[in-house]
Amino acid sequence: MAERNPGTKLELGWISKVYVNRPEVVRHAEQIKKWRTVKGNWQAAWLLKAVTCIDLTTLSGDDTPSSIHRLCFKAKHPIREDLLKALDMHDKVCVYPARVTDAVNALKAAGCNIPVASVAAGFPSGQTPLEIKLAEIKLAVQYGAKEIDIVISRTLVLTGQWEGLYEEIRQCREACGEAHMKTILSTGELGSLANVYKASMIAMMAGSDFIKTSTGKEVENATFPVGVVMMRAIKEFYWQTGYKVGFKPAGGIRTAKEAITWLMLVKEELGVEWLAPELFRLGASSLLEDIERQIFRHVTGSYPLQHDLAMA
Repeated sequence: MAERNPGTKLELGWISKVYVNRPEVVRHAEQIKKWRTVKGNWQAAWLLKAVTCIDLTTLSGDDTPSSIHRLCFKAKHPIREDLLKALDMHDKVCVYPARVTDAVNALKAAGCNIPVASVAAGFPSGQTPLEIKLAEIKLAVQYGAKEIDIVISRTLVLTGQWEGLYEEIRQCREACGEAHMKTILSTGELGSLANVYKASMIAMMAGSDFIKTSTGKEVENATFPVGVVMMRAIKEFYWQTGYKVGFKPAGGIRTAKEAITWLMLVKEELGVEWLAPELFRLGASSLLEDIERQIFRHVTGSYPLQHDLAMA
């Protein structure tokens, strides 16, 4: 496992002269969409890799203990056992702080040690006083969360308060303790790709273990142009410090084909080392259903009927 990013001192020189060639980034993103997808056994292999990187998530106002139990069961059995045979494939679980205890208990009862992640720090808007954000993080960790997904204050980015953004994220990292921290940038609300790059760099300087595109609640979530910019920032940070930071696109990823494209993009931009759950995750609540359908078709030669994948 890669050494955890401890963060660095604030280096505004790394972002002061950033220029992002938006037309070129968009052109590259359009080419990505045209990549030919893999078929047959290769497709099945890529899809199984995608399963290992999915964070199964439920962040609804009507979440209950029973819905959390169902999610945890699916995390332990992401693909029907007879399709996978003896493969050891487990997802991760992400819930609200108030549901962390439910998830921890459900997974313990199921006899597995899948880590529970929790959103915190004023999710999804970030419009919460810092003191409340820090208290929420500490409570989620106390309840048993091993990973914390914080969300930044977009105001600090839009007004160029980079020192303030760095200090807020740094304090959140400190509040996480041993729990790993994923920093959600809400890229669809940052105004420009240059701001996406700058916010990515600041988040990594402040000690983020992952940078994540979106909460899944914005109008615009994970897009390929944003993904390219964030991965270029991760590469630059690695060159500058030697520390590897993870990447997580989240929101709007619904099909197996899209999942494979994201995996291929990560391989191209960051290399094979990043194709592991320690450095790459997919945030997609409904993605697993389509992946399971495609694997079912690969194994049986036909698409499943509704009753074939009852837990999808």
